[in-house]
Amino acid sequence: MHLDPLAIVTAFGLIFLAELPDKTMFASLAMGTRMRPLYVWFGTSSAFIVHVAIAVGAGGLLGLLPDWIVKVVSASLFAFGAVMLLRSGGGDDDEDEEIKTVTGFWPVYTTAFMAVFISEWGDLTQITTANLAASNGAWSTAIGSAVALMSVSALALLAGRFIAKRVPLKTVQRIGGLCMLGLAIWTVTEIFV
Repeated sequence: MHLDPLAIVTAFGLIFLAELPDKTMFASLAMGTRMRPLYVWFGTSSAFIVHVAIAVGAGGLLGLLPDWIVKVVSASLFAFGAVMLLRSGGGDDDEDEEIKTVTGFWPVYTTAFMAVFISEWGDLTQITTANLAASNGAWSTAIGSAVALMSVSALALLAGRFIAKRVPLKTVQRIGGLCMLGLAIWTVTEIFV
């Protein structure tokens, strides 16, 4: 097992920025207002770890392809992510859903796990994790991505209201989109270097 600190930091930074304006952050915030935040965090974190494992596995399969094909696919996925982030709206304000009060560890854990597990399929962060795993290594990407996702969930549970009031989500989306666009351009240049 080889761990690359730069790959860990890259995965963390990209996934963190991509997940901040995501509906999962708002779901964590909403669940945290009606349920015990620590229980919610355990549930969301478990779901994120499962999704990271699936994404890293898919990325590992991509890694078996010739290098130039992986770079073309990676650049395309980064470009797609950039477009999605730069074109997206200001947030999911209209998606406030009524959530019943749930008590006890297992009911809260299960509710949080299922909410994240179902909503993250095919999500930008899952695609980005698979993409990074194909080019930057499975373990480094898995660690960086999982820590980023769990950090965003914790941040939403502990300080979500502060962020929503102080930092416009469009700004976060634009920064994430520009980072992804930069990675798409960088990846394309690696094909020819």
